[in-house]
Amino acid sequence: MRIVTWAIRLILFVLLIAFAAKNVELVTLRFYFDLALQAPLVLLLFAFFAIGALFGIAALTGTLLRQRREIAALRKRLPGAASPEPPPPVPEL
Repeated sequence: MRIVTWAIRLILFVLLIAFAAKNVELVTLRFYFDLALQAPLVLLLFAFFAIGALFGIAALTGTLLRQRREIAALRKRLPGAASPEPPPPVPEL
């Protein structure tokens, strides 16, 4: 299974490198107030993908923290959940 996973990762990496090599033309990104940025297309695509991923992580952070607080409160209410019993010792042969 590990070999299949690494093979898929390698194929995806090669496809992304080929995509980047095909999209090196300069493009102009125009902002307000006559601001413009010229950069390779692949660089802009990667930058906006990374910014989108950061926004996604930021959007999930509030939900994650709320769920952790709720789990901690539920564990406090559950008797014996704060200190679980250690597993029984394993008999030696």
